[in-house]
Amino acid sequence: MNDYDSPNRTNFHDGEGNLIAYKLTADFPEGFKNYSPPGDFTHTMSWNYPKGKELQAHIHKFTEKPVTNRTQEVIVIFSGKVKIMLYDENRRIIAELVAKPMEAVVFLAGGHGYEILEDNTRVLEVKNGPYVGADADREKF
Repeated sequence: MNDYDSPNRTNFHDGEGNLIAYKLTADFPEGFKNYSPPGDFTHTMSWNYPKGKELQAHIHKFTEKPVTNRTQEVIVIFSGKVKIMLYDENRRIIAELVAKPMEAVVFLAGGHGYEILEDNTRVLEVKNGPYVGADADREKF
């Protein structure tokens, strides 16, 4: 297991072994856990600290970062369930999964579609910016 793998991370690859997405459950290991290798545009981490732990105040420096060439996103399920269909770069389905409360899915490449499985399903979506608008950012199929 490398630094980015964890029992609470499930990876989804296309037929050529490219990582398309991964799902995280809330069974975070103790302390700080980094789930993303350095090159990912979407960086994911978890915290699991006991009461009283203090994290030093900080400010993020202005640093040049590589320009992203694609959108990567994360969804976090707060309530309900979402069925997710994952596709490779050629729009072939590679997996179906269900995400439920306190799970997150990180989309790195390929495509994806959703089916809401329960009423009152609440999802937070976060993606790298700047946001250029739906028509410029995605192609539906």
